[in-house]
Amino acid sequence: MSIDSLRRSATATVSGLPQGFWWLWLSTLVNRTGAFVLTFLSLYLTVELGHSAWFAGLVVALHGLGGIAGSPLGGTLTDRWGRRPTMVTMHLAAAACAAALAVVTSAWAIATVVLLMGAAMQAVRPSINATIADMVPAHDVRRAYALNYWALNLGFAIASIGGGAAIFLGYRTLFVVDAVATTLCALIVFLRLPETRPEAKLDTRGEPVVEDKVSMLTVLRDAPFRTLVLLNLFVCIVFTAPWIGLPLTMADQGLSPSAYGAVIAVNGIVIVGFQLLVNKLTDKRSPVVLLSLSSLLFAVGTGATALAGSPVAFAATVVVWTIGEMIHVPTNAAATARLAPEHARGRYQGVMGMSWAVAGFVAPIGAGAIVGGPGPNVLWAVTFAIGCLAAVGYSLRLRKALADDTAGGGDERVGGDGTPETAGIPETPVAGIPETPVAETPETVAAESVAAPGGTDAPAAGKSAVSA
Repeated sequence: MSIDSLRRSATATVSGLPQGFWWLWLSTLVNRTGAFVLTFLSLYLTVELGHSAWFAGLVVALHGLGGIAGSPLGGTLTDRWGRRPTMVTMHLAAAACAAALAVVTSAWAIATVVLLMGAAMQAVRPSINATIADMVPAHDVRRAYALNYWALNLGFAIASIGGGAAIFLGYRTLFVVDAVATTLCALIVFLRLPETRPEAKLDTRGEPVVEDKVSMLTVLRDAPFRTLVLLNLFVCIVFTAPWIGLPLTMADQGLSPSAYGAVIAVNGIVIVGFQLLVNKLTDKRSPVVLLSLSSLLFAVGTGATALAGSPVAFAATVVVWTIGEMIHVPTNAAATARLAPEHARGRYQGVMGMSWAVAGFVAPIGAGAIVGGPGPNVLWAVTFAIGCLAAVGYSLRLRKALADDTAGGGDERVGGDGTPETAGIPETPVAGIPETPVAETPETVAAESVAAPGGTDAPAAGKSAVSA
């Protein structure tokens, strides 16, 4: 492939998206560039403060536990309060927690702060995903999610390198830098990003249509979406397992921690270097095919870990499941936006975010128990089986429900039993929920933000923790 063709491909990948998206993209990059807390938290707890490795693992798990509560909270606030205020508030809350870690030293205080930080960091993600679905045309939503995920990983890679180089300044200094970067992210959102929450619909008389409330239980009664969440949970468990099981497996074979560091760095290198290319190759493909393919890549990549015996072989397995990661994350986010009714996008993204948070809490515990019990080969056999099961599930249960996604929309979904179902309406019909989410154009967003009262014209993650 020539340089000119590569340049044209890159231009096509990043062109045609509204300006507001790029401010959101920049805020993601800035936020993750300063993401030092999770990267260095375990070292800070053990090396700096002298806590045990068991306590460090517990604190990291509490971060995931906080995310389980934070995700639905953020989804509800996103729909009721608005996208921009939810983002700004939760970013500032996360910044406050990062700053607090620089001063607190007691075990209970650290555990509490990390728990709250996990809730705040996960609570912001439904508003980000809902904003992208609001402002980006439906046929470009998956591409926008892929670009935002690329920014997240690019920032994470910069944070890992910069944090390692600046560690001589002290862990507390890194946590302060994290707080400053997150505050800057909130400032970008507040100053440059418009509020994109859809306006209330009007009836033929011009009166606002009173829509029935959509609770989290209502969302879970949506059969196709419930299936999507369950299958994503399976994939998330497979995706999270290597971050715990891989270093233990390599250590069991006598390989050094530095070898693991080099192997796992392949994940970030591949994403930063090839996310745009993978997005170009998979653009406009069937979401069910992509979700099934990514599940198989996760299954093969993690399953092959049992056969690896050298750093090069382990790195090859990481490449395989990393490609699955690059395909799965934006496709799953776009499928969630496709299935969500317009006025409940936050809640749908919040429920989906819970699957990431649950996996981030459960998978490390399960992976550690399996490696310490039956052995690492059993862990990789289990992840292979779960990945294959997810691939079959996507193909059999969601093919009809997501059939219209490649066309950028559609007025009808098919439920889990094969019967037609109005888009976004659960098995138990809820009056007032629109038939299909309609992506707003940038011009619409801008017009609404200028016309809206109350000042709305003012511009507005361990790895598993940052992947939702």
